[in-house]
Order: sequence, then structure tokens, then C-alpha cells
Amino acid sequence: MLTKVYGSAVFGVEATTITIEVNVDKGVGYHLVGLPDNAIKESNYRIAAALLNNGYKIPGKKITINMAPADLRKEGSAYDLTLALGILTASGQIKSDNLEQYIIMGELSLDGSLQPIKGALPIAIKAREEGFTGFILPKDNAKEAAIVSDLRVYGIENIIEVIDFFDTGRPLKQTIVDTRAEFYKNLDFPEFDFSDVKGQESIKRCMEIAAAGGHNIILIGPPGAGKTMLAKRLPSILPPMTLQEALETTKIHSVVGKIKNMGLMSQRPFRSPHHTISDVALVGGGAYPQPGEISLSHNGVLFLDELPEFKRGVLEVMRQPLEDREVTISRARFTVTYPSSFMLVASMNPSPGGYFNDPDAPVTSTPTEMQRYLGKVSGPLLDRIDIHIEVTPVPFEKLSEDRKGEGSVEIRKRVTAARELQTERFKELENLPSGRQAVHYNAQMNTKQIREHCKMDEASKALLKNAMERLNLSARAYDRILKVARTIADLESAEAVLGQHIAEAIQYRSLDREGWLG
Repeated sequence: MLTKVYGSAVFGVEATTITIEVNVDKGVGYHLVGLPDNAIKESNYRIAAALLNNGYKIPGKKITINMAPADLRKEGSAYDLTLALGILTASGQIKSDNLEQYIIMGELSLDGSLQPIKGALPIAIKAREEGFTGFILPKDNAKEAAIVSDLRVYGIENIIEVIDFFDTGRPLKQTIVDTRAEFYKNLDFPEFDFSDVKGQESIKRCMEIAAAGGHNIILIGPPGAGKTMLAKRLPSILPPMTLQEALETTKIHSVVGKIKNMGLMSQRPFRSPHHTISDVALVGGGAYPQPGEISLSHNGVLFLDELPEFKRGVLEVMRQPLEDREVTISRARFTVTYPSSFMLVASMNPSPGGYFNDPDAPVTSTPTEMQRYLGKVSGPLLDRIDIHIEVTPVPFEKLSEDRKGEGSVEIRKRVTAARELQTERFKELENLPSGRQAVHYNAQMNTKQIREHCKMDEASKALLKNAMERLNLSARAYDRILKVARTIADLESAEAVLGQHIAEAIQYRSLDREGWLG
């Protein structure tokens, strides 16, 4: 008897429906074809034990299973439940007239209980697109999949529940999530607040500018100056995520299985990988490609602490995703693309000894040592960072003050107002044809858009020209200054980019100064 059951495979952040054909006939044998990996090939042992422990069995006949399309590689243990139901139906142990109306996924334990799977959200989205009635999956993933409207989602704990549903019609409890209510309910304020920061007013100003325009920023200062503390508070002043951004972000985290027992992500991600990270872990990849840290930071912040300690090769592979806002991973049989639109926040010591810009500490590094240390971070990568700012230790008088600084709520209001101006400015560039990048905020402007929206008067041009010649800045640095100046103007609700905006933006290119090399 031939039976068809439907599962799904995730490639990148998109799902593909997999048709699993199970044929039980005379003879003996178990044949699984259609490019399954080892985890799927081992499924017959898990299925046999799970069925036996629940009063069923794998029949002693010839079982042939085809996973179509046969030219796509399938991976993981999430097909256990799909295969088990196919075998039970094809062997006549259960009857089912509506098996083909459902996507069914789940990893079986030996007692028949279900373990969570990865990629439940993209699978649910694909199931709705293709007109399936419902999605049956482990209970731990049900809330995540139920974000998708117009699709019945059933979270189950044991295979016997599914068997009874199809064989006897015993109803399953549907998981229902009000997506918008779930989104706004979880829109809590982050735990870190800028009101905890004592002093550092100029640095807070820089962080506000970076957040308002989506600019990458690097903090340079001695150990203990507060670089990490400041970086952790940046998400608290970023504009709240939109529902669309929340769906995009949740989808990526779903692919790597980080949404267990969660619904929609409503907080912007903050990722801080260790400096020993590999290039594959940072940008994504592997034999079966998975998103890397830059994709897990999508719509949020990627913090690289002690930037020169990262392997140079690891940092260099990040250059293209910083420009393209996506990363493409190619394999012999397929290519996957992961979104990676994130704010890069980096920190570093100003010298090998760490105290080059500390006025109270002696300089112990020679110019050669300084040059070697700063040379660990390439010029092209630094050119992709709009704002370079020095962080100096906070004096005791400031630390001991009882007065709290300005909180994140007030700063976020100004940042959100500036972003709204940019949304209005770039509204015609939000939905572009395939192959062209949408623009949402100032940091994403290309050269043409910079020329259009960052026009300067003659005095501003002369000021910038002088800075370019004195600091020997590249053409890319020129564009970065104009982008930052445009954001400073937006924070003031100024129509034009004025001389004071250019002057402030020039100050935020610390690493371009000759003094850094002695």
C-alpha cells in the first residue's frame, strides 16, 4: 500500500515542502532514498522503539520510503514523526483520510514523546502558502509556529496523540496566538538603561547619533573605561522593532532552534561573540549551512569586544555583508542567503598597553608597536565604520555622584523622531525591485543618495575639504562623514546639512588622526 505524508526542509530562512512516499509490500527490507543524511537513516531505530512502546510496530515487510524532491539533501531528525505515520498508514495499522492535509514534523524519543525541531516558523509560513490545513509539531514549537495566521497549529507531546487524531478522530488542541497582541505584550524595555552611566556625556551623544542613523561605531579606550557597559545599552535607545522586523528576526532565530517555548521576538538582538570565533561561526556556513552571528544580529546589534584580538581573516569576511546587508553561502548543490542588516559596535584598546589616550597613565608602547597593533584591523574595515570615538575613564567625582544621567526613554524618543524623518525621506526606496537594496535610514544611503540628501554650502565644503586633506581620508570616509552629518541634522530636525553638523561629524573619525601612530 502506498501512502503520502508531507514534511518540510529549511534552506537558508526559507522552507521547501518534502513529499514522503511510503510503500509497504511483500518481502523484507527497509529502503530509505531521496538524499537523507545519517540522522534520517538512523530514524528507523527511534521509530521502531517509539511504536513498540505505544502498542504498534514496524511491519516485517519490504518498506520503501522516498523523500521527494530526491535531488535535495535532507538533514536532521525532525522527520521521525512524519516517517512513523507514513509507515503506520501504509501498513494498515491506522486509517487516515486526511493525512495529506497536514505538514507533520517532530523528533521521536524512544518512548514516543516529541523533541523540539528547528525552523518551525519558516515551515509554518510555507505550509500556509501552499494551502495546507494545519501543521502538527512538538508542543515546544507550537507557539512559534502559531504566529502564522490562517493555519491550524497543533502542538503535541506524544506520538499516540497524533495516531488517535488520524485513526479515531480524537481532536487535538489547537494553539492560537494573537500575533499583534503577543508582539506588543513582549515589547518590554531592555534591562540596561543609559541612566546608569555616570559622566561620558560625549560618548552618549555619539551613541545617540549612531542609533538615530544606524551607523556602525567603534569605541576606543583603556581597560575599565566603560566601553562594554555603553555598548550593552545601545539597544535600549534603538527604535522599537516593527512587526515586520520582529517576524524577520524570529525567522532567523527559529532556523537555529533558539525560539523554544517562545512566540514572536520583540526585542532587538544583541550578540557579543568571543574573539576566538571562527569565520564560519561569524558569517554562517558549514556542511549544512546555518546562520552566523551576523545574521543572528539582523535588525539588532553585533558587538565585537577587543576588535584587534579577532583573527584578521575573520574580520575581513565581514566586509561584504556590512555593505550588502546579506550574506550568500554557496555549496555544490545549492546556495542560501541570510539577511544581515545589523549595527556593528566594536571596541578596542588604543594601544597594546591599553592606556595611550589616558591622560593619567604613561605611554608605554613604541610607535612600531602601535602601528603593528592598529594594523590588525584593516583600513577597508575601519572605513566601513562611520563613527570612531575615544572613551576615557570616568573621574571619581562623577562616579560618586548621586544624580542619575539622562535615561534611555528620553534618548529613544529623539532617536525615533530622527528615524521617522528618515523613513519619510526614503519612503520611495523601501520597496524596490529584486536586486536593489531598500533604504530605511541614513547609514544605508549610497553615493547617489548622499549627493541628493547631504548638500552643503560653500563654507561646509571648504571645512570638509580641509579635513580630508589634513587627515588624508579616503573617498569612503568622505561619504561616512556626510552620512553622520545628515543624522546630526535630523536629530535637530534641520532641513539642510550645515557647517556645525559637518564639524561634529569630522570629530568622530578618531582613528584617522596621525597622533595614533605616535
